[in-house]
Amino acid sequence: MNEGKSKSVLKRIPGGVWALGFVSMLMDISSEMIHSLLPLFMITTLGATYFIVGIVEGLAEATALIVKVFSGVLSDWLGKRKWVAATGYTLGAFTKPFFAMATSMGVVTAARLIDRVGKGIRGAPRDALITDITPAEVRGAAFGLRQSLDTVGAFIGPLLAFGLMLFWINYPDDTRLRNVFWVAVIPGALAVLLIVLGVKEPAREKKEKRTNPISRENLKKLSSSYWWVVCIGAFFSLARFSEAFLVLRAKECLINIAFVPLVMVVMNIIYSFCSYPFGKLSDKGGHTKILITGLFVLIAADFILAVNAHWAFMLIGVAVWGVHMGMTQGLLSRMIADAAPVELRGTAFGFFNLVSGISMLIASIIAGIMWDKLGWSYTFYTGAGFCLVTIAALALHSMRNKDV
Repeated sequence: MNEGKSKSVLKRIPGGVWALGFVSMLMDISSEMIHSLLPLFMITTLGATYFIVGIVEGLAEATALIVKVFSGVLSDWLGKRKWVAATGYTLGAFTKPFFAMATSMGVVTAARLIDRVGKGIRGAPRDALITDITPAEVRGAAFGLRQSLDTVGAFIGPLLAFGLMLFWINYPDDTRLRNVFWVAVIPGALAVLLIVLGVKEPAREKKEKRTNPISRENLKKLSSSYWWVVCIGAFFSLARFSEAFLVLRAKECLINIAFVPLVMVVMNIIYSFCSYPFGKLSDKGGHTKILITGLFVLIAADFILAVNAHWAFMLIGVAVWGVHMGMTQGLLSRMIADAAPVELRGTAFGFFNLVSGISMLIASIIAGIMWDKLGWSYTFYTGAGFCLVTIAALALHSMRNKDV
C-alpha cells in the first residue's frame, strides 16, 4: 500500500522537475569529480595551508549562496527562470578546464569562485521554477526528488574520480589529478545541453508593469515566518562548514590519495537515499522536529569524526553526516517555498542563500583556523557546539509558537 502511494506521488511530480534533477545530477558529477580531489590538489601540489583551504572553500560556497539573491531577484523581475538558470550552468561548465590547467592558487581560486558564481546564478531560479511547476501537496517530495538526483551525481562524481585515479595509478599524483579534472569537463557540457533542450518554462500571467522585487513595498510581503527560516538557515550553515574538511579528514587516515574521493561517495549515497523519504515526511508537517533531530544527527557525526583517527570511524562519521544532509537540506527549501509569495519566490530563495552564504564563509574560516592551530578534532567539536546553539534557538522558537 505504501509502495503504491509512493509511486502515485512520483507520477504527480512534473516532468520538468525530473529534467532539472538530471541536469543537477550531470553538473554534480562534473563538479564533484573536481571537488573531491581539489583540497588535496591545493595542499599537495600547490602547497596551500588548511587555513587557506578554509578561506578558498568558504569564499567559494559563500559566493554561490550570495549570488543567488541577485539571480533570484532577476528571475522574478524577468518572469523567466529557465534562461537565468541555464546561464549559471553554462558558466559552471566553462570553468572546469581551468582546474586542470592551474599552476597556482590564484588560478584555482579564480576558477573556484567563477564556478560558484555559476552555481549561485542557477540555484534560486531553479528552485523557484520547481515551485512554479509543482502542485503544493507534493512540493516537499519534488524538492526531495531533485535533491536525490543531485546527490546521485554527487556520489557518482567522486566514484568516477576514484576509478580514474586507480586507472592512472602509475602516473605521478599531480598528473592523475589533472587528468581527472579534464574528464570532468564532459558531464558539465551535457548538463548545459539538457537544460537548454529538455526543460520548458510554464506560461506565466503577463504583468502590466514590472516591479522591483527588492523594493520596500515588495519586501514587506515577506512574512516573519519567512525571515525566521532565513535565520535558521544561517545557524545551520555555521554548524556545517565546507565538505572540503571531510575530504581533508579522510587524507589524515588514508595512505593512497586515490581512495580519498570515496569519502564523498559514502556521504552522498546516504544523502541521496535519505533526501526523498525525508522530503515526503516533511509534507506531513512537523518541520521543527525534523530539523532538531537532524542537528542531533550532525552532532553525532561531529563527535565520531573527532574522537578517533581510524579510517572506519571516519567513514561512519561521514555516513552519519550524510543522514543529516538528507534530513535537513530539502526541508529548508520546502519551508522557504511555503513561506514566500508566488511573485517573490526567486527573491526569497536568494535572500535565504545570501545569509546562509555569509554564515558558511565564517564557519569555513573558523574550521580552517581550528585545524591549523589545534588540530582536526577541534574543527568538528566546534561544529558540534554551533549545533547546540541552533537546537536551543529552534526549541525556544517552537515553545513560543507551539509548532513542534
